[in-house]
Amino acid sequence: MTEFEKLGGTYRQAGNYFLPNLEIDNQSDVQIGIWGQRHRRHLKEHHRVRYYNLLTTGMLNDYLAEVESRAQAMFDTLVKELSEKENLNEKLKASDPLEWVRRSNNIRNRATEIVNAEVIFV
Repeated sequence: MTEFEKLGGTYRQAGNYFLPNLEIDNQSDVQIGIWGQRHRRHLKEHHRVRYYNLLTTGMLNDYLAEVESRAQAMFDTLVKELSEKENLNEKLKASDPLEWVRRSNNIRNRATEIVNAEVIFV
C-alpha cells in the first residue's frame, strides 16, 4: 500500500498506467472579464511559478476577480476624470457626434493603457 492510499487516495487505470484521482479544491465560480483574462495570460507567460501556485492552491479565480474589480474601477474613474478634464459632454455629442466619438475613443484608449501598465502587466 502506498502513502497516497494510506491517506485515502485512489487510482484509476488508463492503459498500462495507474493515475491518481486528484481534484482541485472548490474554486469560486466567478466571471473573469477582459482585465482578468489579460492578467491571467500575462501571469502564465511571464510569471509561471506564481500562476501555477495560485492555480494549484485554488486561489487563481479569486485573485483574478480581485484584479478584474480593481482594474475596472480604475478604468471607470480614469474615463470619468479625463472626460471631465477635456470637456467631453452631451453638448458636444449633440453638436458634433464624430468629434465626440473620436475624443471618447481617445480617452478610453489612454485609460486602457494606464490600467494595463499599472494593474495588468505588473
